[in-house]
Amino acid sequence: MKQPLEQILGTAQTNGTQTDGAQENGVIGGDEEKKGLKILIVGAGIGGLTAAIALRKQGHEVLIFEQSQFASELGAAVHLAPNANGILKRLGIHAEDFGSNPMEVLTEYTAEGTRTRHINLVQPNEIWQHTWLLAHRVHLHNALKKAATDPEGEGLFAKLSTSSRVVNVDPDNATVTLENGNTVQGDLILGADGVHSVTRKVVAGRDIKPYGSGKSAFRFLISREAAQEDPITAKFAQATGELSIWYGADRRLVVYPTTNNQLLNFVCIHPEAESEAGSDTWNRGASLEQMLKIYEGFDPAVVALISKADRESLKAWKLLDMEVMSSWVKGKLALLGDAAHPFTPHQGQGAGQAIEDAATLAVVFPGDVKKEEITARLELYQKIRMERAHQIQEYSRIAGSDLKEGVKNDMTQYTNYNFGHDEWDNSVQELRKWTWSRTPSLYWRMPIAFGPMPGPRQSHFGHPRQAEDSTFTTASIKFKTSRTMLQNLFPHTSSSYRFKSPGTFAYASFSQTTLGKMEWLGGSGYNHLGLYIHGVEYVKKDGSVISGTYMPLLFESLTDPIVSGREELGMPKLYSSLDIHRRASSYRINAGWEGAIWGNFVLSDLVESSQSNESGKISGEDDDGILVYRYIPKVGRESKGEAEAEYPVFVPYAEDFPTPRPKRVFKANKASFKIDPLDTDALPTLHHIISRLAELPVYEVVSGKVVEGVGVPDVAAARRIE
Repeated sequence: MKQPLEQILGTAQTNGTQTDGAQENGVIGGDEEKKGLKILIVGAGIGGLTAAIALRKQGHEVLIFEQSQFASELGAAVHLAPNANGILKRLGIHAEDFGSNPMEVLTEYTAEGTRTRHINLVQPNEIWQHTWLLAHRVHLHNALKKAATDPEGEGLFAKLSTSSRVVNVDPDNATVTLENGNTVQGDLILGADGVHSVTRKVVAGRDIKPYGSGKSAFRFLISREAAQEDPITAKFAQATGELSIWYGADRRLVVYPTTNNQLLNFVCIHPEAESEAGSDTWNRGASLEQMLKIYEGFDPAVVALISKADRESLKAWKLLDMEVMSSWVKGKLALLGDAAHPFTPHQGQGAGQAIEDAATLAVVFPGDVKKEEITARLELYQKIRMERAHQIQEYSRIAGSDLKEGVKNDMTQYTNYNFGHDEWDNSVQELRKWTWSRTPSLYWRMPIAFGPMPGPRQSHFGHPRQAEDSTFTTASIKFKTSRTMLQNLFPHTSSSYRFKSPGTFAYASFSQTTLGKMEWLGGSGYNHLGLYIHGVEYVKKDGSVISGTYMPLLFESLTDPIVSGREELGMPKLYSSLDIHRRASSYRINAGWEGAIWGNFVLSDLVESSQSNESGKISGEDDDGILVYRYIPKVGRESKGEAEAEYPVFVPYAEDFPTPRPKRVFKANKASFKIDPLDTDALPTLHHIISRLAELPVYEVVSGKVVEGVGVPDVAAARRIE
């Protein structure tokens, strides 16, 4: 749920989108009550900015603290694989708009220049909903920064403070301390401060430092035109969107285009001992001569290609790895991106996994989230993201391993796992499951893929239904009939049911109820008609007795209560159309199926009488409760009619809620009913039932009445007897 625009505008504290340095008057922010959280993000890289965009769209106030001034942003490219590109598009970031071009071709060579593989990726791209793009990192970063801080965007714009180094965080109180001594209070802190994270130490309780993976890399960009103009290198710049890799035993060269195919991005991976790359920054300058020496055994044409690197912009950095953290969260602090899981570049998923982290955080923190749930929801974020991020980390390590005899490195080996995933949609489902798990008493009914089923006893989220003001009108006809014939309607698999009276006759009622103002049905209602056999006892195995009215079947006019009653309560419910004709002094019921009328019930010469002794119970009589028998068959032909579930159920009226409150009672001077079994052509699914009802002899119609009232019990008191 997103914060209303008027509320968002009301919480804005500044008119600017970026500040140089943090505010200088101690604690920033107050205790003003508002919807949404105040979220502090440490670090304004790809992960931090994506999180800021997604969280502002959810209705939160976001403050970002970045130690740099963005004065020397890196000129390099980044993969926006379908899994990452889809999230950015969902957030309104369309990378094609700032020059990102599709990945169209993959070509692989030996170090000596023999082509070993050539894959056209245009068609494979079509199996993914979103395109695999190659983006310029600076252009992507600028687009994210603008989307996060733009006052015209959705939600309250994020406030970005540069030159604001965070030196400590308090995960219990959600405060960050800046280098100048100021503290900033929030509700939640996100540590997006990269591979050399300050926040990581707070989460881990110790200084977990990244270590060299054994490899370093040179990085640089050249114009594609420069490659095309040289006859020796022109062949490497003919196809658009082509990623080329030259494999040596312990080193490789990776080249791919970006910025509308105008620039070629180079990543030259080699043993770290052979260069002077640093691990503290990506901006350490490198020696062109040193790089050429490292690759002197490669195809002369590709050596000529890398020799076009500009000496001033050539960079080298050590490829870092890190031990897998057991936790990314502590209190109100959570890590994301490289702070939690730094990646080697061999699968091109470092930025993508940071973007996925951001998506999950936005999903598990909607605008109406409660502050007391912050810690639990951070744990959920970790549960959703940790396994996938660590798995792709491992895939990257494998893809970056040195060549071995008979073993081929394949950068596409894990593509389906990496690309075929939508973290936003996945996180939405995981949030649903988490929400359901917090209310263990939820009712589940088929189809369970859609979650617990709302019904008459509780809402989708397990809240009790309000039925105090629901209305009922119950018309019942009580008659005397054969005890044996009624007894034959007891479950044939159970001998525990008996009549209290040993006489040859017994009493039963056809009772029809019209329900209205049912909250669980959006204020509408439905009709039901049941046969109720009075004066029945169930003898338990221990010899104790439960008394009540036995209900062998209940017809209802709406699917939803039939399904919920059968599955949740074990009630013997079936469908029938039930048409009611009510007049001042008469009440008529026609029961049918697809236009074939099988039952007609008439109460006439109605006279209003006192309701002082009227209970308003569904059976039409003042009995102890309803006895039913639950039966569910096993699935499959081989089950041979065996039961999956079979047991007696009792609904004690004294425990059911709410209690019916009769308002008006009408006695019928005349009451009658007629049951017509028709035939199997007219009643293909009901004839065997209606024919049995038609066999019941009517020795005497004892009474007929219509009761109107409010308060409809939800039958939640139903329980298995034994």
